[in-house]
Amino acid sequence: MKPAFSVVFLTTLIGAGQGLFLAYYSAEWLSVLSILPNETVQGAVSAGLLSLGLLVAGLIASFFHLGHPERAWRAAAMWRTSWLSREVIALPLSMVLVLVYTILKLTDNQIVAYELANGAPVLLEVVVGYAAMAVILVLFLCTAMIYTTLKFIKQWHSPLTVLNFVLLGSASGFTLATALSVHFDPNLFDYFSNFAIGLTLAGLLSRFVSLLRNKKLRKPTTLQSAIGIHHPNIRQMAQGAMGGSFNTRTFIHTYGAGVVRLARRFFLMAAFVLPVMLLLIGDETAVVLCVAAFSIQYLGLLVERWYFFIEADHPQNVYYQMIS
Repeated sequence: MKPAFSVVFLTTLIGAGQGLFLAYYSAEWLSVLSILPNETVQGAVSAGLLSLGLLVAGLIASFFHLGHPERAWRAAAMWRTSWLSREVIALPLSMVLVLVYTILKLTDNQIVAYELANGAPVLLEVVVGYAAMAVILVLFLCTAMIYTTLKFIKQWHSPLTVLNFVLLGSASGFTLATALSVHFDPNLFDYFSNFAIGLTLAGLLSRFVSLLRNKKLRKPTTLQSAIGIHHPNIRQMAQGAMGGSFNTRTFIHTYGAGVVRLARRFFLMAAFVLPVMLLLIGDETAVVLCVAAFSIQYLGLLVERWYFFIEADHPQNVYYQMIS
């Protein structure tokens, strides 16, 4: 497949934003249970605003993939059957909930949403936070299922696609939370860094397994079955048109095998190995190392998502083997 760079930025930006919110919200609840020290208001608000900024940036990037951006609202009309429509709904909803949650944290309003049977108050902040977490998890699922449900693209049609989207987005978010904690919440550094390392290693294992799986895939069709002629010696001489077409511009990339191989090696190092090494040698005072860990990891994830599209082989390419 030919990668759409707007979608590459969309999925990686919102993934980091989702992971960042989950990181700080999980830390807040562990502090309520007295497992972790309390986070600072400045840290929680900064994480909320940065998470919102990443989600908004991803939404803006998505518009560059549309032929008619003014009609984008129509994408939500098929929410009963389309995972893309569900993503279109879940993304703005998660942005609204993260914004409301951040405002409640900033103003420190102790608004009681309701009371439990024993009279214990449940704050509005808690309700909004739970809702934001739930929608963010749904957004992970919606984004991944857009690709997973495409049965004709064997490289994507696997539960590993969903697992990779969740793990890679969460890993980048926790790595970014680690960098934020150096400035705002040094007491939470170990929590964020340990989870960032764990999620990154889990993402490495999951992505490596998917690479092995995809390498062993075999095309279900041949040139003979594609055109209905079963002669053993068929060789395509031309595309059958004077120039390129929608099919060749959309589903065929022109990158050589060497470029693809280099990209695979790069993202394995940049998205997984190097961030783990930087986080292992860093501490709550090593702001440069932590920022570098996130920056390198995000760059690696950009290449990984680019490779995700390059790796996909559309069945029509059995026939369209030559661009011109």
